[in-house]
Amino acid sequence: MDHRGKVITRFTFDEVIVPAKPGAVSAANINKPLHMLVSKGRAGWTVQFDELSKLMLRMELADGTVGLGEFYRDANLERVRQIAGGLLGQSLLDLPLQALPIPLCREYDGFECAIWDAFAKSADVPLHALLGGAVRDKVYIGGWSSHRGAEEMGQVARKFQEQGYDSIKIKSDLEDDVVGICAEIARCAPGIKVMIDPNQRWENVAATKLRLRGLEAVGNCVVLEDPIPRWMWQDYVELRRMTSIPIVLHISLPYVEMGQRPHDAINAIQHNSVDGFNFNAGLAKYRQLDAIASTANLFSWHGSEADLGILEAMYVHQAAAAQSCVWPSDIVGPIIRSSDLLVESLRFEPPFVHLPMGPGLGVELSLDAVEKHRIAQHIVA
Repeated sequence: MDHRGKVITRFTFDEVIVPAKPGAVSAANINKPLHMLVSKGRAGWTVQFDELSKLMLRMELADGTVGLGEFYRDANLERVRQIAGGLLGQSLLDLPLQALPIPLCREYDGFECAIWDAFAKSADVPLHALLGGAVRDKVYIGGWSSHRGAEEMGQVARKFQEQGYDSIKIKSDLEDDVVGICAEIARCAPGIKVMIDPNQRWENVAATKLRLRGLEAVGNCVVLEDPIPRWMWQDYVELRRMTSIPIVLHISLPYVEMGQRPHDAINAIQHNSVDGFNFNAGLAKYRQLDAIASTANLFSWHGSEADLGILEAMYVHQAAAAQSCVWPSDIVGPIIRSSDLLVESLRFEPPFVHLPMGPGLGVELSLDAVEKHRIAQHIVA
């Protein structure tokens, strides 16, 4: 490939706010924000994720190739501008894909997505080829719900089942009657598997034990993710010993500010603390995490931040190329968001989403949809 044609010439960042569908996140009488990071000076857990903006990236090369990227919610614009300025004028072919010259930060993955997309397009190969190739042509996915009462959750589970889903992931804290919720799901949607994510908010072993006995009796909980704080390795071991429900650790590398790193997976395995993982990360780091899990013969699924179409396309390529990615993944944008900002949406046939075809990500950003949701545009050229 011609180095001159692969020089990065322009970055266009469209800042958008895409709201959730009515009722998709919050129940009529329950509104518990799920955004864990501090935002705009407010304490964590005080902002619902769909209130926060996202950046959609179009990175242009000298030969006209456009690499697409999407940043996680609430990106740091000043940092984004500085990183873009440092990449401007560099040849795509001089950038090491496994370790880009970008500081370790939450904004890394948005640039990485665009760079890998442009590289794959230039090589006329699908993105998953850069990850070693797909081991499946469709990715197993589940339904999703935030906090709801038992009766409402049962109806939500039934609707997912009618659409073809065979699992639902739910949020839970100490205020939720999680055993009653799972019992209602079993009544309304027999056969639906429940994945429970307390986001570490069951606090300790004692509180978790009270819930585990009831959940085992109901019988439809198949995974418990992050029930207690992540640092309590020995308590995770105790929970594994007392229950047949798999205990899973969520390793979310976008939470770099919270100290999450790939070596968390190694630590969990060394401590014998988990039965598997929920992974979400950028392309190179996700490949590392999958290698750790698959080498240890543990299962995983792909997590998300309830994202838009560009990141979700990236997730599908990652999950399709990951040997450990066996459990239903959190690729839930169409369930939650009012738009994915794509010209043609990913093909969802629950309980699967199909791998996009074509070079790179295999999807196209809809500029009309972007304009409809845009609140600002930022250009570095």
